[in-house]
Amino acid sequence: MAEAADFQGTSPSPARRWLRRSGALLAGAPLLAGLLQLPLGTPSQAAERASVADAAGSGTVDISLDSLSPSTPTEGDTITVSGSVTNKSRQTVTDAHVGIRVGPSLNTRSAIDTVAKRTSFQPGLDAAEVGGKYVAKVTKLASGSSQHFSISVPAKELDLGADGVYQLGVSLTGRTTAQQWDQVLGIERTFLPWQPDAADTKTRTTYLWPLMSTVHLTAETGSDEQQTPVFKNDDLAAEIAPGGRLDQLLSLGSGLDVTWVLDPDLLASVDAMGGGYRIQQEDGTTVAGQNRAVANAWLNKLEKAVQNQNVVALPFADPDLASLAHHGKDVTGSLSHLKDATDVAADTVDTIVHVKPSTDFAWPVDGAVDPSIVKVATSAGADKVIARSDSLRETGGLSYTPSAARPIGGGTTAVVADERLSTAFQGDMLKAENSTLAVQKFLAQSLMINLQQSGDERSIVVAPQRMPTASQAQSMAEALRVLQQGTWTESQGLAEAAKAKPDPGATTKVPPTSSYPSALRHRELPSKAFVRIQQTQSKLDKFRLILTDESRVVTPFGRAIDRGMSVSWRGRPTEAEAFRTGVDHYLDGLMGLVHLIKKSDAKLSGRSATIPVTVQNNLVQGVDHLVLRLTSGQPTRLKIGNGPYAEQIQVAGEHSQSVKFTTSTKANGPVKVTAQLYTEDGQPYGDAVSFEVKVTEITSTVMLVIGGGVLLLVLAGFRMYTQRKRAAAQQVEGDPEDGPEAGGVRKDTGGTVDTEHTEDSEAGPERASGSESGADDPEQPSDPTPDTASESADPSGTGERVDR
Repeated sequence: MAEAADFQGTSPSPARRWLRRSGALLAGAPLLAGLLQLPLGTPSQAAERASVADAAGSGTVDISLDSLSPSTPTEGDTITVSGSVTNKSRQTVTDAHVGIRVGPSLNTRSAIDTVAKRTSFQPGLDAAEVGGKYVAKVTKLASGSSQHFSISVPAKELDLGADGVYQLGVSLTGRTTAQQWDQVLGIERTFLPWQPDAADTKTRTTYLWPLMSTVHLTAETGSDEQQTPVFKNDDLAAEIAPGGRLDQLLSLGSGLDVTWVLDPDLLASVDAMGGGYRIQQEDGTTVAGQNRAVANAWLNKLEKAVQNQNVVALPFADPDLASLAHHGKDVTGSLSHLKDATDVAADTVDTIVHVKPSTDFAWPVDGAVDPSIVKVATSAGADKVIARSDSLRETGGLSYTPSAARPIGGGTTAVVADERLSTAFQGDMLKAENSTLAVQKFLAQSLMINLQQSGDERSIVVAPQRMPTASQAQSMAEALRVLQQGTWTESQGLAEAAKAKPDPGATTKVPPTSSYPSALRHRELPSKAFVRIQQTQSKLDKFRLILTDESRVVTPFGRAIDRGMSVSWRGRPTEAEAFRTGVDHYLDGLMGLVHLIKKSDAKLSGRSATIPVTVQNNLVQGVDHLVLRLTSGQPTRLKIGNGPYAEQIQVAGEHSQSVKFTTSTKANGPVKVTAQLYTEDGQPYGDAVSFEVKVTEITSTVMLVIGGGVLLLVLAGFRMYTQRKRAAAQQVEGDPEDGPEAGGVRKDTGGTVDTEHTEDSEAGPERASGSESGADDPEQPSDPTPDTASESADPSGTGERVDR
């Protein structure tokens, strides 16, 4: 809020002003009397020395204020302050005591900030000790030693007057061996909200209670029917186990009147764990998780806590709106992921904890907004943006803190959370002192808001850090318990705060992009993150087209893509990049399970043959809508069907299928053939498989040679036949006793017939015919065995399937 908003809007009543002035005069009377009794030169010098000594020595002892009870006292209460004192100097502290200093009251919110920053004792600004018996003696405090103290004082002894925020100091006054006079050696300040009676008009306060975590689930799932989820580690189990961060947040929030802000991804992750899960190991293997019961118990506890309560669901995995606006909106498809994450949010929450949440709120990191963030935030359907007052600053000179709701144009409402209250518990709350001081300052700021404009009802929203630690949550809960039991506020839900009547004087102008904090900008997700996400989405869109049950892949990968844009990656660029890369590579691996089996080079002879190509599907589900295309690099030499020929493929899960393509040859020589899978819309799927086919066609010259050989065989057979016929005729004309076996002479020639020669002549043509090849004869060219179907020696029709 602007500094102008720190001044009270109404002046104190005349009676109250008279009381304050009278008190101041009475408090100054003893000092005036003392001054009149001393010489004129000495008092001022002594006072100056005392003031300097007190201021110089006030850092000697460290005071830890560990508890203040009650935090907001009323009349009749006894206030107890306890803690410890530690000597940080090298000198021993003696004759010391711890005392309480109350007052004066503070009038503005900035005055509270100023007091909280002061570390040394300042006379005039720090009130006098209550004194008397309300001190704790510290006789001796050696160097480096500590001593516990506890002081109880009735509220009536503090002379608290009008309602307001009072400064409360706890100081140690004593001596050191080097300075043997009383001086303030240490002081710690806090605040005492004083509102004993109920305020006439109470501030309506909304406190957001976030249940969020980092990304735990991967995109990987088991191949079983349940698709067992795989987690990066078992850290989530530690968070939801009894005593864990999320378990404490849930337990603490259950007893408070808050607005629950849920990340659906957290609920989905715990729900997945409850059904059985596995944990990723460094070597890539997975082991079974052992915390199903813990997950189910936490979800049951959450379901009971949020029934009939105000619940807001952020988009799934809490996407980084500022990163989308500054680096992702120009990457195609990035804003569609935000829309998908918003659409699944309500169903996820309702399904798991059976509550219908509000999904029309967007919450940028730290409530920092600019026009581009507002535009992106509302692009997915949200019409309310949770901003913060250090971003949407007041410029109208208001003397009070206005209500949270602001119309910022376009039908959008900015719900402006108070920066001081929202950041009150961001420090280290493990130390009791830090927690005590944070709680008292939170309560003081809350009361001061109510005192600023006590006649008008206002709605204030508190939006703490997204993922508070367990100790921060404990401090938040302690402050809220006191606040909700107090006298100046009452609780309301975020939806009601957004509907409250806007203050006409409050700023409604969204700051320019140039004013966005550089510290936040440096932690945003880079443009390359959204480029990687879009690459993964493009692959997923291609993969889903061929699946018979796309939900087994689209759902886990869609949610994994949402997780890649999560706010939780801020400040962890290496882990974020590893996650997004892991999702992309895992998808590549799944897509690679549907592929063509590589082929070796082949040899074809003859005018036609078949070439089989095999598609392997190692997925557990079937694939469909794939097209296999075989292309010849030289169609004039080797033609495939009507070329190129494509065949639609459908392969059952964990099966393969072969398709035989009919080819025809026109010329000899090697030909490069390429097989490629395509989706039905023509996009290549997977790697192509290329191989070489050597064509050895039978030419016309070879056919002439073969024809000539056949003619010679026919002529040789005819000659053998005529010779046998002539010999038989000569044998009939000769002496019957002088047959050919006796070496008789043939009738027509009178010569002898050489029967041995005749046998040789008969055998000769049989050998020449080559009708039966010997073992050493060359093998005839034929289709190579690996590239022809084993079922039949005949060419099969184009596109014939062979299932294996």
